[in-house]
Amino acid sequence: MTPMEVAAVVLLVGGAFFGFVAVVGVLRLPDLYSRAHATSKSDTLGVLLTLIGVSIVFDAQLATVKALLLAVFLFVTNPTAAHAIARSVYDQGIAPVIGRQR
Repeated sequence: MTPMEVAAVVLLVGGAFFGFVAVVGVLRLPDLYSRAHATSKSDTLGVLLTLIGVSIVFDAQLATVKALLLAVFLFVTNPTAAHAIARSVYDQGIAPVIGRQR
């Protein structure tokens, strides 16, 4: 394997790992605020790593430009959307879970 292929595989595996972490965060965390934080951070990083890995695989083609533009778009919109959702829940008066619930 060439160094570029190794870098692509590492980035794709890293993206899959952070996507898995986002799923675990949604399933295990107690309230919307925690879940929004876990998904916005982990999912954004996972998608960015995956798209950079895809752009390495496609080398210098139109698909690479599209993947990098999509990565920039997601880098801006994903955390902004999570913040807007959490803010609207807070404005409705839903309090975060404090402490451990059983």
